[in-house]
Amino acid sequence: MIASVTQPFCGDCTRARLSAEGKLFTCLFAVRGHDLRALVRGGASDEELETALHGVWKTRKDRYSELRSNATESLPKVEMSYIGG
Repeated sequence: MIASVTQPFCGDCTRARLSAEGKLFTCLFAVRGHDLRALVRGGASDEELETALHGVWKTRKDRYSELRSNATESLPKVEMSYIGG
């Protein structure tokens, strides 16, 4: 069981989702994804993809479950079915 609301683990989260459109989502509650399709279609090497993934993950600021409040209710959300959540 993942108790992300009652016991948030955002700081230690290692989960990411890749949409069918090639967008990487670093949180199930992310507002937007990061476009990896353009890199792949542009002929990026494995090393370039790894660097891009590392950069996205290192700079992510997703903390939805830790910050969940009335203020987060109005934020747009990606449907979990879109990103396999």
